[in-house]
Amino acid sequence: MSIQVIQPGLLSLLQDAGRYGAHNIGLTTGGPLDRQAFEWANRLLGNQLDACAIEVSFGGLQLQVQADTYIAVAGATMPLQIDGVDMDLWTTHRVKAGSKISLAYAQHGTRTYVAVAGGIQTPSSFGSRSTVVREKIGGLNGGKLVDHDILDCMPTKQLQRYTLPPNLRPQYASHVRLKVVLGYQHALFDRPTKQLFFSSTYTMTDRADRMGMRLEGPNVACGTSQMLSEGICHGAIQVPADGQPIVLLNDRQTIGGYPKIGSMMSRDTARLAQLRPGNTVEFCAVDIHDAHNLNALAAHRFQNTQLAAIDG
Repeated sequence: MSIQVIQPGLLSLLQDAGRYGAHNIGLTTGGPLDRQAFEWANRLLGNQLDACAIEVSFGGLQLQVQADTYIAVAGATMPLQIDGVDMDLWTTHRVKAGSKISLAYAQHGTRTYVAVAGGIQTPSSFGSRSTVVREKIGGLNGGKLVDHDILDCMPTKQLQRYTLPPNLRPQYASHVRLKVVLGYQHALFDRPTKQLFFSSTYTMTDRADRMGMRLEGPNVACGTSQMLSEGICHGAIQVPADGQPIVLLNDRQTIGGYPKIGSMMSRDTARLAQLRPGNTVEFCAVDIHDAHNLNALAAHRFQNTQLAAIDG
């Protein structure tokens, strides 16, 4: 079976869990910016959590299904319609051959995930289906979805339907407080500069994409503006010479030479990725042990959250 793209929206990309083990040949990770929403969309369908889905940025996606299957949409609040009827997000929906799926533009948050039973079946590139447009790899021809693209899927006649109770669904705010683990280069930043960074509010600029989010606020430059290039981790917070932080995300370059004050917790980069220009952030420091514990607790909650079954 297949799904046809009628209208791709502003930016829709095929993403699985990401491309790992290829930094040595210069390929970045890719994968979903909001992994939490991505995994919920797959779990609602009983998919493997790394199954390929569509990451929709800002909305406007329209699809037509060519055979009976099931879908789930999780993430930013983009009003969903199936054949012109309003449908709930964070819920498994049955769709019949010929059905039209439409996502309006985001009301809260910026990115949502459209998963299909069994996952979207595209060729794998270097161990992943994730699209990285800069590298022209993954997805369909290494690019964003366009009109008339055909997405291969597995036909599914019968599947238990579920919903995530509303009180358990993430809320996407316009101001967030994000956790940062100080990196080994934090000593390059003097104590007043670090205190300024952790006590200030920064604004999301329009210079934000899947590579990284550039923030605007108090200048926190250190005495060293450039360094020898080195590998860069997900969530690294670079501070170039202008003193304005850049949080590096999934499609970041694999190496870089700006000093880094620390690295944001991976679960908090998902919250950052749901912001839009003009939204604001604050940072708080946590040590590596607290970060591990918080990640373990979040994973435990996800695994033990009971979905509500839907009859029919």
